[in-house]
Amino acid sequence: MSIEGHSSAPGANEIVEHYCEHRLADGTRCKEWGGWGHSPSPAVPTRWWCWEHFPHKTLEQEQALRRKLEAAGKIIH
Repeated sequence: MSIEGHSSAPGANEIVEHYCEHRLADGTRCKEWGGWGHSPSPAVPTRWWCWEHFPHKTLEQEQALRRKLEAAGKIIH
């Protein structure tokens, strides 16, 4: 795999691992990958969540997630 054409800016080719920021009832953080990020502006650092805990879903997306969790037998809060 070649890196030809990639940016040479400092930090541009670093991998940053971000996990879900949701806190569970016992105070621990969710262990899922935070693949859904949100920031209100470029000046504010991005916060990351897994899809289950992402707070910016549309109503339709939320309903689909609830159906999926119910079908899997998971508890919905």
